[in-house]
Amino acid sequence: MQMADCTPQTGAEYGDDPSRKFPMPRFRLRFRPRLLDELRTYDATRFGRDLGAGITVAVVALPLAMAFAIASGATPQAGIMTAIVAGLLISLLGGSRVQIGGPAGAFIVIIYGIIEKYGLDNLLVATLFAGVMLLAMGALKLGSVIRYMPVAIVVGFTNGIAVLIALSQLKDFFGLDIGRMPGDFFGQVGMLARHAGSVDPATLALGLASLAVVFLWPRLFASRHAGRFQGHAWFRLLRALPGSIIVLVAATAATVFMQLDVDTIGSRFGGIPQALPAPAVPAFSLALLRELFAPALTIALLGAIESLLCAKVADNLIGDRHDPNQELMAQGIANMVVPFFGGLPATGTIARTVINIRSGASSPVAGIIHAATLLVIMLAAAPLARHVPLAALAAILLYVAYNMFEWHSLPRMMRLTLPYRVLLLATFVLTVAIDLTVAVEVGLVLACVFFIYRISSLTTIEPVQPQFLPSSLPPGVEAYAIFGSLFFGAVGKLEALLAPDRPPPRVLILELHKLINLDVTCLEALEQIHGTLMRHHGRLILCGANHQPRAMMERSGFLDRLGRENCVRDLHAALALVKAEALAA
Repeated sequence: MQMADCTPQTGAEYGDDPSRKFPMPRFRLRFRPRLLDELRTYDATRFGRDLGAGITVAVVALPLAMAFAIASGATPQAGIMTAIVAGLLISLLGGSRVQIGGPAGAFIVIIYGIIEKYGLDNLLVATLFAGVMLLAMGALKLGSVIRYMPVAIVVGFTNGIAVLIALSQLKDFFGLDIGRMPGDFFGQVGMLARHAGSVDPATLALGLASLAVVFLWPRLFASRHAGRFQGHAWFRLLRALPGSIIVLVAATAATVFMQLDVDTIGSRFGGIPQALPAPAVPAFSLALLRELFAPALTIALLGAIESLLCAKVADNLIGDRHDPNQELMAQGIANMVVPFFGGLPATGTIARTVINIRSGASSPVAGIIHAATLLVIMLAAAPLARHVPLAALAAILLYVAYNMFEWHSLPRMMRLTLPYRVLLLATFVLTVAIDLTVAVEVGLVLACVFFIYRISSLTTIEPVQPQFLPSSLPPGVEAYAIFGSLFFGAVGKLEALLAPDRPPPRVLILELHKLINLDVTCLEALEQIHGTLMRHHGRLILCGANHQPRAMMERSGFLDRLGRENCVRDLHAALALVKAEALAA
């Protein structure tokens, strides 16, 4: 009696012929900046919108660039040069229409630790290496893969970085008599505790006033009492100014006119040069190249995650879709160039990108204008920066850390599953207490473990119920239906079919039409089940195998070892095969 095999009727549609040869895909590098597409329909109206948005973003970026650089252990000039050079290249070459690039708060902890351990010159080398990695990621089209990072890990390390940023600013905010803060969390806490008695009243007062202004400024214009002034030009002008600029100007003026004895950019760094630095190759130690691989990888991964998350936020706001691979290549080129100007690692920045969008930006030209405006400000107003008090910049960064912390994740965390909570808390604690790299590595391992557990729990192997059988099973015949995915995490369920405490059945039927995937580990388990049954003069029959499991068994040769007559279309055919064998016997 000839039985139908388990080949699906639609198998030809999927190229199931094992003799068919599939051509290897060709690697093609696609490099097309979004700016080229936008310039096709560019006009004077769009330029006017981009001009206003670019200038607005530059005003916001100036204090943040200086604050991020100082908090990272570098000079304020390094932050400004990063915003100018990287901001220009990311807008020129990127795959997003409105993304603004530059120094980011997320890098503060990473940069500070690298400078503390390896020195500034080796940070520049690590940044260059990170740029090469980012360029390679984009060229190899890994942009979509980077976005697979679990949300819990992103929220965990973002919250951890926010805590570390806030902690690092307490020294300048309180005016503590500390020469240089340690790079680790416990060292910082211990240092702050030992010098808690050296608070400077003038610095603290200036810091508190600056924090109050930067926190309350946007809320003043959103209050119900502000509605009566909506029609006034001065009201619209003040509302357009960011709180960070108001704090920067007011705190600097107070320091100068009241002659406050507080730390300023001039007293600590000697001011900002009123000229562009000449490009120079950073000095580095060849002996440290191997050790710099891990910091460079950290910078590259964090930069990729930050930039693509930022671009995704921008897409949601403007109803667009960015090219993640082009964006990564632009980020890579920017990070390869900026070290030659003494700059820091750069990435896409969510706050400045959102401001760019809300200011009316329509194309990457706004980002180019933002970089050019920063250059003009640096060349024209550099002497004024020496009077900027560090307490005001610390207040701005405390506000940035407050906004960076995902407060909404705390109540949501209690409502979501235990694996999500464990993943978020583990990433958060490891980011704060140990290192961001360790936090992401452990977080990814935990995410994989939880995923494996979840998928394996969805895989079931149960006896076929009598109502689904065409006829009752003969003695010594067992039939099981498999649902889900047979992979290494579920191999134990497959091995349990032949328990050592009972004799194996004469015939074991596995119904596979709800099996979506079969991996090599479970294929080996099927081989062992087949071998065990053969040694006891038994038989394994498979029925209803879908395309992927059947193709896996075909390629491995398992179907030939099993016997193709033992791979049938459905339970009817399997039971008919059993009855035919019984009659023949």
